[in-house]
Amino acid sequence: MSLSLILGSLWVLAATITAFLPFRAQFPPGIFLLFAAPVLIGFIGYEHGALWAALAFLGFASMFRNPLIYFARRALGRPRRGDPTPPPASPPGPPGGERR
Repeated sequence: MSLSLILGSLWVLAATITAFLPFRAQFPPGIFLLFAAPVLIGFIGYEHGALWAALAFLGFASMFRNPLIYFARRALGRPRRGDPTPPPASPPGPPGGERR
């Protein structure tokens, strides 16, 4: 087995162990795993090709779907899930801003 697949297997085991930790204790190892994953996926792709890198990415996205959704929504400027929706904008008044 190649070094990239051994490291990928260790990453999966570390992510599984992290999931068993209490929620507040998941953050430090989870951040490390989140930032290590793209490097590891690139290494797998370099040694084994794009198909294996795509499969590794799908596994990563499956395990980290909630943080990825959170960061995607923040990057797009959308509210987080569970946040109340802002009230609808009032209709514009007559031209010139005068009301009778």
